[in-house]
Amino acid sequence: MIEKTAQEYKEIIARCKALFDKKTRDYGTAWRILRLPSITDQIFIKAQRIRSIQEKGVQKVDDPISDEFVAIINYCIMALIQMQLADSSSLEMTVEELEPLYDGAVNETFNLLQNKNHDYGEAWRDMRVTSITDIILMKLLRVKQIEDNQGKTLVSEGVKANYQDMINYAVFAMILSKA
Repeated sequence: MIEKTAQEYKEIIARCKALFDKKTRDYGTAWRILRLPSITDQIFIKAQRIRSIQEKGVQKVDDPISDEFVAIINYCIMALIQMQLADSSSLEMTVEELEPLYDGAVNETFNLLQNKNHDYGEAWRDMRVTSITDIILMKLLRVKQIEDNQGKTLVSEGVKANYQDMINYAVFAMILSKA
């Protein structure tokens, strides 16, 4: 089953990366101007829309929920890249410069998933997509609190681990939804 998860994960990430690359070619790296709390808020908007549609059972804007999970994944990767480039003043980057940063964030996050899957035995496969949405929202609220505390925590994981968990949960939701 773990091999199946790895394959499904890679397929979803390939879809996310392809969109990220196209948007970078269209818009450049305008997102580099965003501070981490602004990226967190963008992720929050996406997760909140998913929850709203799940609760109402209908949607008025035609964008599929799966596109929102893709956006969550890509915004989380942007956040991880921003954290890595915190000292860089250069806002403009090429797709070629971003690619290794994107891949590095994905690989580190995928390794975390494999370790957790080993310990938890892929328990996420028995979860509801609505519960995954709630967990993503909870992690967002945690990140917002950590950001409000200027990154200081007493015993908790930092924002990086929460962004990585949100990526993995969004991938899980897409796998479970067959999106």
